[in-house]
Amino acid sequence: MGGNILWVVLGIIALVFLYAVMAFNGLVRGRNQATEAWSDIETHLKRRYDLIPNLVETVKGYAKHESSTLEKVIAARNAAMSQSGGPESHTAAENALTQSLKSIFALSESYPDLKANQNFIELQREITDTEDKIQASRRFYNSMVLSFNNRTGTFPSMVIAGMFNFRKIAFFELEEGEKEAVRKPVQVKF
Repeated sequence: MGGNILWVVLGIIALVFLYAVMAFNGLVRGRNQATEAWSDIETHLKRRYDLIPNLVETVKGYAKHESSTLEKVIAARNAAMSQSGGPESHTAAENALTQSLKSIFALSESYPDLKANQNFIELQREITDTEDKIQASRRFYNSMVLSFNNRTGTFPSMVIAGMFNFRKIAFFELEEGEKEAVRKPVQVKF
C-alpha cells in the first residue's frame, strides 16, 4: 500500500511539473508572437518614414508658402523615428505624425496643380497603403497581446508567469481624441 501512495504522489508531481513546463512554453511562445507582431508594425512605420521626405519635397515645389506645415511634418517624423522600444513610447509620436500627414494632404485641396501631380498622387497612394498595413499589423499585434495578457492574468498560468517574471504587454492604441474622430459620422454638405 505504501508503494502505491508513492507512485500516486510521484504521478501528481510529474503532472504538475509537466503542466508548469507547458505553461512556461506557452508564455514564451505568446511573448515571441507579440514581439514578432510588433516588428511587423515597425517595418511598416519605417516604410512610412521613408516616404515622408519625398512627399514633403513634392509639396514644397507647389506650396512654397506652407513651410510651417511642412516643418511640422518633418518634426513629427523625426520625433516618431527617435522612439525606441514598444508601443508605449510610440503611440503619442505616431498619432502626432498621422495628424501632420492629414494636414499635408489637406493642403492639396488648396493647390490644384499639386493635387494633379503624378508624384504626389503616387506618394499619397503609397502612404495610404502603408497606413492600411500599419492598421492591419496593429490589429494583429493587439490580438497577440490580448492572448498573451490573458495567459499571464488567468489562473493557473498566472502563477508560472509570476514565478518567471512574465509581465503584461501594452497594446498599441489610438489616443482618445483619435478614437472619437473615428466614431463621429461623416458630415456631407452640398
